[in-house]
Amino acid sequence: MNKIATTVEPEKEPAVVRPAGQPGEAGSRWDDQRPETSGAKHYGWPSRLRSYFILSPLIWAYTLILGTVSLACSFFDRNGRIQHKFARLWSWMVMKTTLSPVTIKGTGALANAFDNTKPRVYAVTHASALDIPILYVYLPFQFRIVFKSELLAYPFVGWHLRRSGQVCINQQNPAASIGAIKSAMRSLRGGMPLVIFPEGGRTRDGKIQPFLPGAFFLAIKTQADIVPIALVDTFDLLPMNTYHIRCQPLEMRVGEPISTLGLTLQDTERVSAQVKAAIEALQAAPRST
Repeated sequence: MNKIATTVEPEKEPAVVRPAGQPGEAGSRWDDQRPETSGAKHYGWPSRLRSYFILSPLIWAYTLILGTVSLACSFFDRNGRIQHKFARLWSWMVMKTTLSPVTIKGTGALANAFDNTKPRVYAVTHASALDIPILYVYLPFQFRIVFKSELLAYPFVGWHLRRSGQVCINQQNPAASIGAIKSAMRSLRGGMPLVIFPEGGRTRDGKIQPFLPGAFFLAIKTQADIVPIALVDTFDLLPMNTYHIRCQPLEMRVGEPISTLGLTLQDTERVSAQVKAAIEALQAAPRST
């Protein structure tokens, strides 16, 4: 139980929803800490000013307004459906604001990968605060996200996570997560998809990080298929510790479902390696023209 995977570390909370001056922040918000790579597109001061004074304030406004309305509706929403719609509306507005169109690519039939009539766990790369809006817009069904209990302390974000039925894992006290885990297993068996970030948090360098032990515990326990997803160029769009949104086209690459039928928890490492290899292959594929 103490090896259950979670999504994001508290110090890696999305910059677009963290108040200015929040403790635990590494480096300056107003400058990218990552050097420009040779041949990379240059984003100058016009791009920065647009982000700082137009795009980021708009996203803050969407978060405060829609977050408040969503929380109010949660008192009348037992299954989280209304809140999911608000999250999707918020995400759609965020993605339109970032001027970054997303193309969906699949190695097989997307209809099969997006089939939520049977248990499915979606394992997704996590390189940017804007990954979650992409998922809410382009995954065509309601789902739940696994997250760390520390995120409950953040205004609006934590309130939404608590009230919308997402799966909270307490790493310091795993026994306190038993109820959430059992609920997630029931939801998975009932056809509610689950989204996990097996790296445990956002990458600091754009590279896929090692997967957490037990990342696929719930998938194996419920015999759910695992669908690998690579979000391409989201790190360049908005890396950590900056408000500079560098508008550009993105891709969401969806791999073939990986079955866990007949597997046990002793197969966790093998499954983790298989999913990681699938995600790395998706990430390394050339961009479409």
